[in-house]
Amino acid sequence: MAQKNIKVALIGNPNVGKTSVFNQLTGLNQQVGNYPGITVEKKQGFAKLSNDVRAKIIDLPGTYSLNASSIDENVVIELLLNKKDADFPDVAVVVTEVENLKRNLLLFTQIKDLEIPTILVINMSDRMKLKGIELDIPFLEQQLNTKIALVSSRKKTGIDSLKNLILNYEDLSIEPCLNSSSIDPEYFDKLRKTFPNQLLYKLWLVITQDVNFLNLERNEIKSAFTKSHSDLKRLQQKETIKRYQFINDTLKTGQKIDKSKASGIQAKLDRVLTHKVFGYVIFFFILFAIFQSIFEWSTIPMDFIDESFAHFSNYAKTHLPVGKFTDLISEGIIPGIGGIVIFIPQIAFLFLFISVLEESGYMSRVVFLMDKIMRRFGLSGKSIVPLISGTACAIPAIMSARNIENWKERLITILVTPFTTCSARLPVYAIIISLIIPEEKVLGFLSLQGLALMLLYLIGFFMAIFSSWLLDKFLKLSCKTYFVVEMPSYKIPMFKNVAINVLEKTKAFVFGAGKIILALSVILWFLGSHGPTKDFDNAKQIVEKDILANNLDLDPSLIETKVNTYRLEHSYVGIMGKAIEPAIKPLGYDWKIGIAVVTSFAAREVFVGTLATIYSVGANDDEDDMQNTIKKRMQAEINPVTGEKVFNFATGISLLLFYAFAMQCISTLAIVKKETNSWKWPVIQLVVMSGFAYLVALIAYQLLK
Repeated sequence: MAQKNIKVALIGNPNVGKTSVFNQLTGLNQQVGNYPGITVEKKQGFAKLSNDVRAKIIDLPGTYSLNASSIDENVVIELLLNKKDADFPDVAVVVTEVENLKRNLLLFTQIKDLEIPTILVINMSDRMKLKGIELDIPFLEQQLNTKIALVSSRKKTGIDSLKNLILNYEDLSIEPCLNSSSIDPEYFDKLRKTFPNQLLYKLWLVITQDVNFLNLERNEIKSAFTKSHSDLKRLQQKETIKRYQFINDTLKTGQKIDKSKASGIQAKLDRVLTHKVFGYVIFFFILFAIFQSIFEWSTIPMDFIDESFAHFSNYAKTHLPVGKFTDLISEGIIPGIGGIVIFIPQIAFLFLFISVLEESGYMSRVVFLMDKIMRRFGLSGKSIVPLISGTACAIPAIMSARNIENWKERLITILVTPFTTCSARLPVYAIIISLIIPEEKVLGFLSLQGLALMLLYLIGFFMAIFSSWLLDKFLKLSCKTYFVVEMPSYKIPMFKNVAINVLEKTKAFVFGAGKIILALSVILWFLGSHGPTKDFDNAKQIVEKDILANNLDLDPSLIETKVNTYRLEHSYVGIMGKAIEPAIKPLGYDWKIGIAVVTSFAAREVFVGTLATIYSVGANDDEDDMQNTIKKRMQAEINPVTGEKVFNFATGISLLLFYAFAMQCISTLAIVKKETNSWKWPVIQLVVMSGFAYLVALIAYQLLK
């Protein structure tokens, strides 16, 4: 018997625990991509309901209602309206949370009007006793014309009941909860008669939202039922009021709240964490602890990975047959991949902390806390979400700016978000800091390297804020919008949710970067192992002749090192580096660093992988394993002209500041073009950010050298 698949749309307001329910239903059986034609994240997974039935769970973007004000919300509406869509649901599962049931039910009543079989999930049921809440489930089911699953994703209760309801979705009533057309009977009767074969509420959404609808032309519908924008907004308001009247009447009987039994811990915590002074101090110390931990906790696994890849490279050289293929493996692929894998511990720790802050409910308090500051710089309070999430990756951060309704505020947020330090910068920062900042403690317990890392994050954030202020002054666009933020209940983070998030984000980072690194490593190995002139082919003879001419008595290993260095300088990559060296020399960079800077335009983290490949190509085959790590090679690199270390304090600071400000990410530029629908803004972004980065790096090096 063939397996039956049920398509399930998981819908809900932000911060209701929708992700937790999704994780409980699907476990690790998940896929993450984008909706066709747009960059809104599409998350789906599979849940086994019985031996011959499984459910495809589509986790839709969080939305407060079907009155869309953002692109994310439009995604929800367009899917629910289009029966021809491959993901059109057989059943909709609307997730609510027990403490904000009134507000959550607005979306539920709207979806019921679409006559889609709908299940109501009331999440966080384990908090009912704590909050003094009692629910009359049979009464609520009768009034709402649905079945209710009382779920606690934290306690892992109610999930089996929910799976059973999904399995039997055909038994659900598709009747609406209320007659929303009563807000203007004459208008809706006319609409019903004109399009007798179409669902009335779908028609209403087509008229009021900028979405596509079946074979009907939107303009055709609007021309037949012309109403002014203000009239349509008035009717939308009347609709919302009517729905809330119904919800209030339902909850008067179906929900009892005894506040005398409720705990007031949340209010007490909020008074401290959102305090106008202490709130900022606490947030600062949390950030401080995060960056200290990133360096302290990751040292052992990073050293292990670094030395392991050095051992693998050396093992490949000594045990595989001599030839180009072995050189490719040992000098190209292994060092290139190792240059990224080494930073998995730090990246994982960063995502771990971000996930914990989000899961606990604290991140929403940060958004609320920072709103007053954001407003002064021409940003919406919602802008802090992209700026904070930009510490993970600028690409989804820029996409999240879609929730900012006002175009000016959204554009400014998009343009300044790349200044925030993303995880791709972390490998660059980590390796440079470890080279120029000593492993010392301040006040006996504070890591100097951790402080340096935190300072770089703060520099990026303050630059984003300063740029916002400038853009607000120069961009002559329309007015501001109001700021509304959800304040979820405080919760102990769920281990499973945090683990899945860390795994997903780290995997996406490593594999996304890994493809680029692998390709570039192979290309760089080839360019570094071949040259166009006889100087490259005859490197050994030329070096030996020079040694004899100068009567030098050198160790054979040193002679081999000189040969490798000479060959590298006259290779294709050496010639390219020498060509750009005059432009970067004032910054303290040699031709090797120049190559790494250029290739890192594909992705910032490529900088480390490129240097790993270059130094591997130029390395002596007989070097000891322990001396074969990328960090030690960079430490040992000497400028042949000055005799000083290449990666000295001045050069290191110059590199750190360059990467703090430069637009070294082609993927980010592509997303900016997509989000602004113009090449104008990404070009401006590239020129201004890179020019400013060059200037700052130049000043820093010239002052410190």
